[in-house]
Amino acid sequence: MITIKEVAEFAKVSQATVSRVLNNHSTVKEANKEKVYNAINELGFQPNSIAKALASNRSNSIGVLVGALEGSFFGNLMKEVEKKTRDANLHMIATCGHMDKKVEAESLHFLDSRRVDGLIVHAEKLEDEDLIKLAKHDRPLVVVNRHIEEISEQCFYIDNELGGYLASKHLIELGHRHIGIITGDMNKMDCRERLIGYHRAIQEAGIEPSMDYVYHGTYETESELNKALAKQLLDEHPQVTAVLCQNDNIAMATYDECDRRNLVVGKDISVIGFDDSVYCRYIRPTLTTVNYPIREIGINATNMLLNQLNGSKLPVQKRFNPELVKRNSVHSII
Repeated sequence: MITIKEVAEFAKVSQATVSRVLNNHSTVKEANKEKVYNAINELGFQPNSIAKALASNRSNSIGVLVGALEGSFFGNLMKEVEKKTRDANLHMIATCGHMDKKVEAESLHFLDSRRVDGLIVHAEKLEDEDLIKLAKHDRPLVVVNRHIEEISEQCFYIDNELGGYLASKHLIELGHRHIGIITGDMNKMDCRERLIGYHRAIQEAGIEPSMDYVYHGTYETESELNKALAKQLLDEHPQVTAVLCQNDNIAMATYDECDRRNLVVGKDISVIGFDDSVYCRYIRPTLTTVNYPIREIGINATNMLLNQLNGSKLPVQKRFNPELVKRNSVHSII
């Protein structure tokens, strides 16, 4: 096994210089960095990451907990975090909570065992108290897609109520009065907030709210539940002229059911989504939706960690307002 001593001898620098290069010290001259990196490549040196972490109290890694490893939402989040961390000479270690409280806790324990320097957490099932407790540790923490008042300075989120309101108001302004809605899992705060926005918009318009039009689904991709609910909604309420879907996956299930019934989305019925997933602009008709700036949230969350870890002064925005993205799946009936 190649040692730091051998790397130092090959590079003709001190062992201390090699150690500083491995630990990303800013005081090392570029010429010496190049010598050390050349020696590492030539000799095939592999530093012991655990020993290095113990010695420096830094692992040069960021831990990320996400709800799933599929779909554009979490994919875009991890893409931006990985890019920012790599640009800062750090590495990202990602794990998945699978929207299960026990698995989320186990995943955080795993990241702790890897001695990550900071955490970016998207937790669906852990209680607020769990995250508040986690925030009291010395390790920097940021929470995405969730606002907890006690640790609000560490939370990155959008105004979900506004997003639900904008989508609903758009349908109402185009003459729709019978608006069905398929939500995500109502245990999620963002689902409840989007539903509040829906109710606010219809109440402002003087429309009598009907819980009969509200069906509780899931954000998950290719969900049989969402397909069944889209069918049930249209079976039970043929008077519905528009379906408000709390994410784009639900909208895709609704598209499928409309196609099965030979209903043309954007002409016979209107459908609106939430998230502005990448496929929304490529399906036909293109999907009107509410954007969720998950890329920007990933960038800003990572900026905050880097500021805490490296003393950087990168810009940080924590609260974001969603915007309606108008495409071709909604039509006027006025």
